[in-house]
Amino acid sequence: MIFTEFSFFLFFALAFGVHWALRGNGLRKSWLLLCSYVFYAAWRWEFLGLILLSTVIDYTVGRLIARERPPGGKRVWLVLSLVGNLGILGLFKYFDFFIASGVELLAAMGIETSADRLELVLPVGISFYTFQTLSYTIDVYRGHLKPVRNFRDFALFVAFFPQLVAGPIVRAAHFLPQLLKTRSFADIAFRAHAMLFLFGYVKKACIADNFASIVDPVFVDPESYGPAGLWLALLLYSIQIYCDFSGYSDMAIAVAGTLGYALPLNFDFPYLATNISEFWKRWHISLSTWFRDYLYIPLGGARGGPLLTYRNLLVVFLLCGLWHGASWRCVVWGLAHGFFLALERVFRWEPKGVFGLLYTHIVVLLAWVFFRAADFSVAMTYMGGLFGAGVSGAEVVDAVWWGILLGFVVVHVVMSRRLIERGLESLNWYTFPAVYGAAWALVLPWAAVDYQPFIYFQF
Repeated sequence: MIFTEFSFFLFFALAFGVHWALRGNGLRKSWLLLCSYVFYAAWRWEFLGLILLSTVIDYTVGRLIARERPPGGKRVWLVLSLVGNLGILGLFKYFDFFIASGVELLAAMGIETSADRLELVLPVGISFYTFQTLSYTIDVYRGHLKPVRNFRDFALFVAFFPQLVAGPIVRAAHFLPQLLKTRSFADIAFRAHAMLFLFGYVKKACIADNFASIVDPVFVDPESYGPAGLWLALLLYSIQIYCDFSGYSDMAIAVAGTLGYALPLNFDFPYLATNISEFWKRWHISLSTWFRDYLYIPLGGARGGPLLTYRNLLVVFLLCGLWHGASWRCVVWGLAHGFFLALERVFRWEPKGVFGLLYTHIVVLLAWVFFRAADFSVAMTYMGGLFGAGVSGAEVVDAVWWGILLGFVVVHVVMSRRLIERGLESLNWYTFPAVYGAAWALVLPWAAVDYQPFIYFQF
């Protein structure tokens, strides 16, 4: 079940209606927990057991950490949480990857061997809820957060359906206090959330899903296209992945908001960034800040001198790449970003203006090649083709997409200035429903016919 499917609208209408019909906060939370498990079970009910296992582990560990007095005892329970959660994530997401990599490494050394792969199905959202639960145990260990006594509240934090499968990654310190307050529907900024959901829907269903039909064939067979077609497809992919992921985040924030819960901002117009450091302050903010607070700073951050700082950046972005996918392509993507972040620190370089935009876009675009390509061979062919090497140019991408690309740039700049939101917010309560309904009527014909899973579901 994805946000752009009709089945989700039916599901949410029921969840929303019953939620606000219930009087007590406890009943509402129990209802939302049930809805969250139903939402996840609609994909694969078997994997509810994994969410429950992570929930039980970290709820129990949090309580045990709080009881321990010596630091050593607390550390034991924290290690248990880390091993349990990362062990589950590693088994499902990385076991086959490391087995295959080990076999290939031995073969390169002249040692022939083989190993069976588990070929496990990757549970949707496992990378997201694993990091969420880890934020809880780490914060309790650090003394930044008191352990939750109510198991239902903790279970709802882990499984809250708006952001369960593709974020934003919500910190326990941000979400758990919200569960203590009984909300009134009168306090909800319903109009703002309704607009945000519409914007997210347009990004996903009308832009990302339609762009996929152009981008996918080019990345399947880049040798058949000329440099112009490859550059255009790459630019379109950069928009596709942004609209796909930020569209999900917008809809998740909007859905949660209509239920009375605030989720953190996850995207802040990243393609307006003028350096890579700024890009990561605007792109997937909940993940970049998670790595900053729970890995980069504990490693020493920028406190140990330049060389250690560069090492820490590369370690963080190597793991950031692996978080995005169990492949060396994703590692290269992550390390490329880490390398340019380190380079900007080496030269204390913060380019601005048009030059900064061009520099940032070139780095981000070329890195996207490795992120999107099916394997290294395709990635290298694509990279060479961008500069005219080894491609035929027999196939072309319709030139109309250059105009669509330009239109997106204009809309992106307009949206960054909140001109559309301000216009809609200025409407009175009599005019807004008519305009909002008309907007949906204009949008729906442009939605892609086939529903496409969100790209980040695979992470």
